Amino acid sequence: MKLSELFGSTSYSGAVTFPDCEVSGVTDNSKKIEKGCVFVCVKGGSFDGHTKAAEALELGAAAVVTERDLGLERQIIADSSRKCYGELCAAWFGHPERKMKVIGVTGTNGKTTMTNVIKKILTECGYKTGLIGTIQNEIGDRVIHTDNTTPMTYDYMSLLHQMAEEKCDAVVMEVSSFGLVQHRIGPTHFDVSVFTNLTQDHLDYHGTMEEYYKAKKMLFDVSDTAVINTDDEYGKRLFSEINCRKFSCSLNGAADFMAHGISLGADGTAFTLENNGKSFEVKMKMTGKFNVENVLEAYAACINFGIPSEKILPVIAGHPGVKGRCEIIPTGRDFTVLCDYAHTPDAVENILSSVREYCKGRLICLFGCGGDRDSTKRPLMAKAAAAYADLLIVTSDNPRSEEPGDIIRDILAGLEGTDTEYVVVEDRREAICRALELARSGDIIVLAGKGHEDYQILKNNVHIHFDEREVVAEGLKLLSSR
Repeated sequence: MKLSELFGSTSYSGAVTFPDCEVSGVTDNSKKIEKGCVFVCVKGGSFDGHTKAAEALELGAAAVVTERDLGLERQIIADSSRKCYGELCAAWFGHPERKMKVIGVTGTNGKTTMTNVIKKILTECGYKTGLIGTIQNEIGDRVIHTDNTTPMTYDYMSLLHQMAEEKCDAVVMEVSSFGLVQHRIGPTHFDVSVFTNLTQDHLDYHGTMEEYYKAKKMLFDVSDTAVINTDDEYGKRLFSEINCRKFSCSLNGAADFMAHGISLGADGTAFTLENNGKSFEVKMKMTGKFNVENVLEAYAACINFGIPSEKILPVIAGHPGVKGRCEIIPTGRDFTVLCDYAHTPDAVENILSSVREYCKGRLICLFGCGGDRDSTKRPLMAKAAAAYADLLIVTSDNPRSEEPGDIIRDILAGLEGTDTEYVVVEDRREAICRALELARSGDIIVLAGKGHEDYQILKNNVHIHFDEREVVAEGLKLLSSR
């Protein structure tokens, strides 16, 4: 591909004002500069690619993209190098984002469950569907490992290219706030986009809830149709501010799509779904009001994708749920163990308030907070847990570079003034074993925070294998041997 052709399909058409040449690739990684590539200078939190621009040309780069005049012979100045990089990656892969219908889901909680439900519906209705999300990426039935909810720009476009090459008709993806503000999705346009909710998270990156909200809102500037949870205060605001075609969803009041008469149980949920003057009785294996919200919005998204109710509802009824999302871990005992990815105050409240409704014994919540992340949510998570649980076991999560004890002290500050019983067991493996020892008949243990993860992140970014399903099995075996 010629340099002029590469830029010709972007908003920077005509930016090449120096001699044309063949291009060997596109990168923003200074370690991957090669002869003939276009190097895009991106300024990150700890490294500024502009410092490598001159070196990139010395190494034979065809051009460098910068955000300011560096006085270089083969430079192209862009108002946003991140945005330009997204467009260039799309152009390099032949604009795969234009070759499939795309459904996006954004929000703090619920994205993974919703995208999995939507993918299952689309697949059952004959669409070959790609999935991009937190747990894994998928092309049809093929599973691909992922490191980010929304992949980095080049990887994202490469993945879409694979999906297009393998004849996918549609893509359903989790769209993170990072992916939006960093323009990782390039020029992707969405046929339908869904907003789940907005609660405190990622403030270590965004700074304020207002900036976090603005990041999420960006998705609806590039969407044809929006499906929005208007029970959420930020959802109400979003619904009033966006200009695309839009539909509201609610469990509490009048909306385009409504759910009421909710009946929760340990083995599933029943409710009535209303839309456009029609009512449908829904029964599903997933439990929790938050999953009613997820399913209601998934239904609305698929209706607006053109799939009729009679094809959607049977898939919802048979969906087993998603790994690490209110997942029951088999114990063979007279108590229940659930694991859930809840790692924000709102998510903790959602899972515990739902379980509280059908818990016949004590509700025991085991949780910690991740290191090197928004520390202000730590006491808030503790308060949320204390509001619903009978017993808290405060432990470690992914401490990363922080001392687990320091994180736990932040958590315990949120328990001051509460009368909820708690114990501290810093080692998470020992904490899970303690929970199993304390469990009585009818109790429900909620292991919050790890969900689908099968690792723990320690100092120096060391990852150790840690799967709570295995830890529970080991703990039960140990109990049986006593």
